[in-house]
Amino acid sequence: MVRGLVILGSLLTFLSVVAIWTERQALNTDDWVSTSGRLLENKKIRTALSEYLVDQLYENVDVRKELEERFPDDLKELAGPAAGGLRQFAGEGAEKALETSTAQELWEESNRTAHEQLLAVLENKKEAVSTDEGNVSLNVGQLVTNFAEQVGIGEDLAQKLPAEAGQIQILKSDELRTAQDVAIAVKGLAILLSILALACFAGAIYLSRDGRWVTVLLSGVGLIAAGFTVIVARQIAGGIVVDQLVKTESVKPAGEAAWAIGTSLMTSIATTVIVVGVLFLIAGWLSSPTRGAHATRRFLAPTLRLHAAYVYAGLAVLVGFYFLNSPGQGLRSFLTTLIVAGMAAFGIHELRRQTEEEFPEATYDDVFGRTRDKVVTAVKDANIPEKVGEQASKLRLPERRRAEGDERPPEAAAAEAPTAALPVQAEDARLERLERLGSLREKGILTEEEFAAEKARLLSREESSGQ
Repeated sequence: MVRGLVILGSLLTFLSVVAIWTERQALNTDDWVSTSGRLLENKKIRTALSEYLVDQLYENVDVRKELEERFPDDLKELAGPAAGGLRQFAGEGAEKALETSTAQELWEESNRTAHEQLLAVLENKKEAVSTDEGNVSLNVGQLVTNFAEQVGIGEDLAQKLPAEAGQIQILKSDELRTAQDVAIAVKGLAILLSILALACFAGAIYLSRDGRWVTVLLSGVGLIAAGFTVIVARQIAGGIVVDQLVKTESVKPAGEAAWAIGTSLMTSIATTVIVVGVLFLIAGWLSSPTRGAHATRRFLAPTLRLHAAYVYAGLAVLVGFYFLNSPGQGLRSFLTTLIVAGMAAFGIHELRRQTEEEFPEATYDDVFGRTRDKVVTAVKDANIPEKVGEQASKLRLPERRRAEGDERPPEAAAAEAPTAALPVQAEDARLERLERLGSLREKGILTEEEFAAEKARLLSREESSGQ
């Protein structure tokens, strides 16, 4: 049951991301108008729209005649070639016209009107056209007029343009009934699926009384998998949608750009899900019995026990900073941030409870004292090779003595074995004195007789003190 709930929660998370995006992007006028502004900022889309405006102008207006009316009598014959030449450069002029604030305002106004009309139809309002008789179109006729004014042939053009000029069809009447059904289903699903997904993960964690940390880890993996699946599905669906809706190859780059911008909110929602999944992974690992997690809990125990208020205050500051710097600071964004913050606060509470059970008297002295002891131990371990060398020099002492002229038999040298039991400091001091005597002999300061006498006196004195 636990594994089934985790899998079901992951699937519901995937569906909830799609439902939330659909509701916010397709059924919220303000969000769509904001997105439409970003669409016009894209060069590929501006290029495609400018070509459409030029085509609409030349299809619905006799440009040659308009130019003849403006040319002097002796230049009217040039109106035809001028109209043809004007079309060659009109595309660039239209694109520059779309960059002006006036064109951007007209574009957003047209999108707002079309979206409000769409919502009215989807909600089956009486003042909207019905699904049996009408359709929904984006009217960019004002942009055609604005473009004509930019090239100098736009006076009184609005009266000359037919009603169907500049109409980009969004939905046909026979498609609106299906769209209404989808809109009704999506409106309730966005919230319902999110609640059910959280309930599945919560139920799985609650039922996992033994090894609960494993379920938390699996929940994090499920959330991350759902987020990445949304991103991959967006890429695959983009290619299918553009191929189905855009038949002209030259316009496909603009269609791909429109899909990327229009679904960017979906990627943002999926990224939030992935971040929540990472937080689940961290929480599961921190509560696990692994050696690294145990050491981390020991390190955090004093702070969680003595300064819990500062920990929660730090969480509140991070949440506030994220909310203030995140796009779309609406009620939905606030509630989402609040839910994530609540889960983080609950995780901190559970971590405090676990550390109090494991380290009830933990203090900073314990934490840093252990660190200090480890450092000291590491330093001592680093000196082991020197100690081994000292022991080896002691074992080679009889050979060194014979090399220095001591001709005593091995039995006599073996009789000095108790000397090895002397403290390490005394043994080091004796070797140092012997080395100093040898150095003085090599430098010529001591003769062989003097060296032998000093050496014998030193050894006899140490033997007597050892006894």
